[in-house]
Amino acid sequence: MKVTSLVMLMKMIYNKLCNVKKLNKEGIIMIGISIAATPEWEAVIEKLNVDENKIKSYPYGEYFEYIINNKNLIIYKCTSRKVISAAASQYMIDRFNLKKIVVAGTCAGIDNKYKNLDIFMPDKAVQYDCTVKEIEPLIKERFNVELDLRKYNFDFNTGIIGTADKAVVMWKDYLEIKNNGITIADTESAAIAYVCKANNIECVIIKGISDFPDDETGKDAKESNENQINVFLHNIPIIMNNIFDNFIPKVIG
Repeated sequence: MKVTSLVMLMKMIYNKLCNVKKLNKEGIIMIGISIAATPEWEAVIEKLNVDENKIKSYPYGEYFEYIINNKNLIIYKCTSRKVISAAASQYMIDRFNLKKIVVAGTCAGIDNKYKNLDIFMPDKAVQYDCTVKEIEPLIKERFNVELDLRKYNFDFNTGIIGTADKAVVMWKDYLEIKNNGITIADTESAAIAYVCKANNIECVIIKGISDFPDDETGKDAKESNENQINVFLHNIPIIMNNIFDNFIPKVIG
């Protein structure tokens, strides 16, 4: 069998096994909007008043099609943590031939010159759990993604978003990444940005600070975490409404 024929056969097998069928019609530009946490997803469904019959399933979660400013959007739930959010985004790029992904959601505040509910469009995404930090720098350059925001001519906060599978809950973790110049943190954005870079498509990250880690020293650590979660849950719909009202329309072009 010729090499080209073998490659084509392998692609056919791969697509069948993964059930990845390109659904995008030729000439239609599709933009993906990824949502990670379930409460964020629920807030978006309510905000956009999405009929549950319009919501479809895919291997990593749910998605629906939507139009804002005459732009065709695929809004998908990618779930928190790096591997599944990266896999979900690659799946959506393959299936819908996405030309851009907007990562929308909440984040932990790290730089304390900012406050809860501040919205960010980071100009750099880093992964800070890819090294042996005892003997290596916490952040490795080869996992970083620079995000070019020069074409967006409106006011927004920017800085560095740090991503790791472990959420920033404990005070020692907060101090460590703060001392490494990270502005905000989450569990998926930098992984999605890395996938976008590999596919040569644009990635825009829009994140709102839902909460700051609390110094649990001298306190009950579980109770301290519960308080942080309660603040997080309270702020989610406020942040998601702000993002979809004031930021999404401006970045989808």
